[in-house]
Parts: sequence; structure tokens; C-alpha cells
Amino acid sequence: MKTNYEIRYAAHPEDAKSYDTARIRRDFLIERVFAADEVNMVYSMYDRMVVGGAMPVAETLKLEAIDPLKAEYFTTRREIGIFNVGGEGTVTVGDEVFTLGYKEALYIGRGDRDVLFASKDGSKPAKFYFNSVTAHTAYPCKKVTKADAVVAHMGELATSNERDINKMLVSQVLPTCQLQMGMTELAPGSVWNTMPAHVHSRRMEAYFYFEVPEDQAVCHFMGEVDETRHVWMKGDQAVLSPEWSIHSAAATHNYTFIWGMGGENLDYGDQDFSLITDLK
Repeated sequence: MKTNYEIRYAAHPEDAKSYDTARIRRDFLIERVFAADEVNMVYSMYDRMVVGGAMPVAETLKLEAIDPLKAEYFTTRREIGIFNVGGEGTVTVGDEVFTLGYKEALYIGRGDRDVLFASKDGSKPAKFYFNSVTAHTAYPCKKVTKADAVVAHMGELATSNERDINKMLVSQVLPTCQLQMGMTELAPGSVWNTMPAHVHSRRMEAYFYFEVPEDQAVCHFMGEVDETRHVWMKGDQAVLSPEWSIHSAAATHNYTFIWGMGGENLDYGDQDFSLITDLK
């Protein structure tokens, strides 16, 4: 197996205004989330969130404690949220083994033990997408499915944003320290997510887009309300969203995305909305 990681530093919004396309993609876009028998991670200075993916094909993969953590175990001071977006697989957390099917999630609480990823069938590998943030206490590990989720049906086809927001690793479902994650599924014919746009300066966020056909693309919008920028993305890619930035997207096809948040506030509704007509 192979573990790869990189560090992404935080940006001031005044500085970000001067970034060209290459700089925006370098600082915020995570292009390579999955690769066979690799664990890939980005350690972000936005609330110290780690965004990554593990794709076991011929091997069982270990979630190693990368150097920035300065810890023996990845989970020594961290909690993790995992979504499987591939074939059936298992996540072993110490002595516990959790089987995750497609679109099923797992919360891992803080504690010193190994975390291992495996696929049931290497020809149909599991793809474990994860977010991790620092944790002040230990909460129990728990598997969460869509049946357990708090579901909000929002939007309508007339405005191209009919969608189900599946709140899965959130305080209404299980206790966490600061991590919140969920999955939003857009209905056929709908392409807009999170519109009207909003910011929440108490939390940063990461978006992971999937179920995007290979010949289609997502245009992710970020930046301040009156100074927006865009990032063109493919399926199985992620993007970092600073606490000062909007986070929305439109695509050439309907899609699904996983959102993950870290920060000081566990209130999902803590959002400062802007009018659509105020976006620039």
C-alpha cells in the first residue's frame, strides 16, 4: 500500500481575489482522491480538517498517522466520518469490524487504535471517502445508513434544484465533537445545489462530487458573495470551502455530493444566506 498526503494552507479572502485559475485549483481542488491500493489525504489548515480517500483493491489499507498529526495513531486526537462510494467493503476499527455498502457511512470516535480498509471483491473495490477533524472527547463508533438519516427534501424541478439532503453524521443522529457530514442527491433534471448560496463563518466545509458521468462536469462556485470564483470538477473529486466562502455548484448532469463540516458550531441551520440576485 501507499500513503500520500499534502498540506494546504489557509487563504485570506482579500488575497484569494487575485488568484488565477491555476492557483485556485492548486489551493482548493483535490483532484486525486482515489487510486488503487493507496490512501490519499489533504491536511487542510481550515479547522485542521483532513480530506481523503482509500481504495483497497489487492491489499488491506491502513490509515496511517501522517507526520503533521505527530501521533502514533491517526485517531489519537481525531474523529473521522467515512462514506463508501464504491463496492462493498469493511472498515476495521481496533477490534470492531463494520461492513459498508454503497452510500453507507461510518463515524469513528477518538481513540488509540488502528483503522483498516478492505474490499469484499477487488474487481469491484470499495471507495472510502473520509473527512477528519480534531476531537476533544471520545464518542462511540457507529454505522449510519440512509434509513437512519434526517432527510430534508428541498427545491423543485422548475428551478433545477430538487434534491434530498441526507443528514447522516450529524448531531440529530449521533454525538460528534465537531464533525458533521451528509449526502445530497439531486433529482434527474436538477443541477443546482445549495441555492440560494450561503456562508457560515463558524465552520469550514469540504464537498466531494460523485455519480457524475465521465463525459460530464460540475462547476463549483466559491468566494465571497460579491467576488465569486468557479472551479470546474470531474466526478470523484473534492474541493475545500473556507469559512468565508459560499459553496454551491451547477453541473451538466444531475449528481450526488457529500458535504463535511468542521468548526465550533454543530447547528446545521447556522447559515448566513445571500440573495441570488446579490451574487457577483
